[in-house]
Parts: sequence; structure tokens; C-alpha cells
Amino acid sequence: MSVPNIQIKHRFQILDVWRGLFASLIVFFHMSAFSDTFVLNNNFIHNSDIFVDFFFVLSGFVICYAYQNIDTINGVSSFIKKRLKRIYPLHFVILICFVLAEFFKILVANYVHINNSLQNTPLTFFTNLFLVNSIAIPGVHGFSWNSVSWSISAELISYIVFALMCFVLTVYSLSGIKAGVYAFIAIVSFVTMYALTGDFDLLSTFDFGFLRSIFGFFTGTVCFYAFQRWFAPIKAINNALFAVMEIVIVILLIVAVAFGRDFTSFGPVYEVLFFMSILIFAFEKGIVSKYMLKINFLKNLGKYSYSIY
Repeated sequence: MSVPNIQIKHRFQILDVWRGLFASLIVFFHMSAFSDTFVLNNNFIHNSDIFVDFFFVLSGFVICYAYQNIDTINGVSSFIKKRLKRIYPLHFVILICFVLAEFFKILVANYVHINNSLQNTPLTFFTNLFLVNSIAIPGVHGFSWNSVSWSISAELISYIVFALMCFVLTVYSLSGIKAGVYAFIAIVSFVTMYALTGDFDLLSTFDFGFLRSIFGFFTGTVCFYAFQRWFAPIKAINNALFAVMEIVIVILLIVAVAFGRDFTSFGPVYEVLFFMSILIFAFEKGIVSKYMLKINFLKNLGKYSYSIY
């Protein structure tokens, strides 16, 4: 039994659920700066921003699953248009809201003290507008406008790199080495990020966030090929062992995030952990998956995860 090498319409519901949960945790991470309650101010929430990398890995997995071959320029164009239609409208609306808020701040500046911590300038408006705000650009030295949108920019760049590489490898009949090429891209992006930052952590955002995303995204594509290659033997594992595997993964996720300060310097550890999490939960065989999929609230979190984040 194997996964056919075609565009597949199956939806991994449990991965959507995890995406919704992690998106919510990232929201809590941002809220923690405005609250002193222990619910939001604890090590786990303070380190939950690392789940952004789960999104990158998951995105690479599901995109590669759906687009194993792109064999025309029109296919590349269609792919990018579909991605833009998914991410850009909400991004644009939120950006305009921030612009309106900036004008409001100017109007009340003489009456209310306002903390202007973001680098909201005409230059950064255009870097946000054109979604290049995850690239180090001269004159930009910090977050701006909708600060979290750097991850949207980074993911869009990953989409473009993927579409072009998938097209080239498909057209030149090199599909057999796609997994190796994608793994190479992931490694090169991480090595480049290390060369530019001097750190093994995964904390690049407005400067080299696009490299962080490419690293995670193409790790996810390799995860898909591992899923495809080992589909039959993993699928054959009995449910009891799958339950143990899922529980172990959940425990490892909790520990790795709760003690994030100790692991931050070893950023690739998280990519490996997210890789294993997606690979195991994609089968939806364990008790954790089955229980979570019975909860409609969790499934709805997954459905609206992009809007939540």
C-alpha cells in the first residue's frame, strides 16, 4: 500500500486541529505582554512563539502533498495566485487597520501618551504591503505595522521558491531526486541563516525570517516524502503502539516548549520534533488523534487558524 504520486484531496484534520491550538498559543504569547496572570505568564506561553516554525513545517508538508508536480509556467502562476488569494486579503485588511490606527495616534498625540515601539514609516508600509517584511532591507531595523505579518511574508517566499523548484525538477524529469533537493534547500537556508546571524536559534523575524521559513517549509516537504515512502510500514503499526507514539510526542512538545530557553540555542531540535509530530499524527491512528477529532471546538480552531493568528 502506498500513497499515489498525484494531487491528493485528503485533508489531515488532526493537523488542522494542532494548527488551531498552536495558533491560539501564539496569540496567548502576544497577550502575555499585557497581563500579569499566571495563565499567560509562564514559561510555556513565553516560549510558544516557536510554534510559528510548526506552521512552516506543516505548510511544507501539506503543500508538497497537494502539489507533487508542477509542469507548466501556468501551473506555477496558478499556484502562486491561489496562495495569494488565501493569505493576502486578510493581510491587506489588517494592514489598513494599522494605518488607520496610526492616523488616530497622530490625532490624539497631544492628549494621550502613546508608546511608539513599532517602526511605522512609509518605507515599512510598502515592505508590509508587498510582503517583503521578512527580508533584511536597509533602513528597516525592527518590527512595523502588523508585526506578526513577517511570517506571512516568509511563507509566501517559501511558496515561490517551492513552486519554482518543483517546476524545474518536474520539467527536467528529476522528480526522483526532489526529496534530496528539498532537503538540500532546507540545509542551505539554515546554514545561510547561521552565517548571517551567528546563532543556531530560530528567532529571525523581520530580518532573515524568510530563511527561517524556507528551512521549516522544506523540512516539511521532506516530511511528506518520508510519509509517502514509509506509508505502508507505519500504517501497519498497531493502534496501541501508535497511541504510545502520539503521547510521547505530546510530552516532548510540552517539555521542549516549557524549557524553551534551554533549547533555543539548538533551533533545529524543534524542526526535528515538528517533523516527527506531523509524520506520526498524519496517520490519525492514535488515541490522542481520535479523541481530539471528536471535539468540534478543536476542529473549528483548525478551520479558523489563519484568522486567529
